[in-house]
Amino acid sequence: MTADHVSVRQAEAQDVPAITALYRHYVLGSTCTFETQPPDPGAMSERVRAVQQLGLPWLVAQEPAGRLVGYAYAARYRERAAYRHTIENSVYVCPTSQRAGIGSRLLSELIARASGGDFLQMVAIIGDSRNAASVALHARHGFRKVGVLEDVGFKLGQWLDTVIMQRGLG
Repeated sequence: MTADHVSVRQAEAQDVPAITALYRHYVLGSTCTFETQPPDPGAMSERVRAVQQLGLPWLVAQEPAGRLVGYAYAARYRERAAYRHTIENSVYVCPTSQRAGIGSRLLSELIARASGGDFLQMVAIIGDSRNAASVALHARHGFRKVGVLEDVGFKLGQWLDTVIMQRGLG
C-alpha cells in the first residue's frame, strides 16, 4: 500500500478506536512519544474534539478497504496567548505501512490545511533524537532543526533527547 492508494480526510468519531490503538502501540513500545500510559478511547476522543474545536486539522489516512493506516494533527504549541500563532504537529503511521509515503502525505496535507490562516509557525517536537525517519520526514517538508534538548525524558530504561524543528506557514 502506497500513499497514492490512501485517502486523507478529517478524523471522525468512528476513527477514535483505531487512532487509540495505533497510538497505544507507540506509547507502549517506542520512544517517539514521551507519554508512558496510553489514553483510553474516551480520552482520545476528547483530544480529537479539542483540536477540531479550535479549527485545527486532525487527519486520518485510510486504505480503500477502510483500515486506518495513520493520522496527523496540529495542536496549540503552548497555551499562553503569546504563542497563539504557533502550532505543533504530530504524525503517526501504522508500523506495517511505514516507508510508503503515508507520513509524507499526511504531513503535506496538514501543512496545507494549517497555512493561510492565523498560524505563522509550525513546530515539531520529535521524541528521541535517534528518530531519523521523523527528522528526515520533517526536513523534506521544509522544517529546519532549531535545537536539541538533551536528556529531558526517561522512558523504556533510557534517557532521551527531543529534536525541535520549525517551519513557517505564512
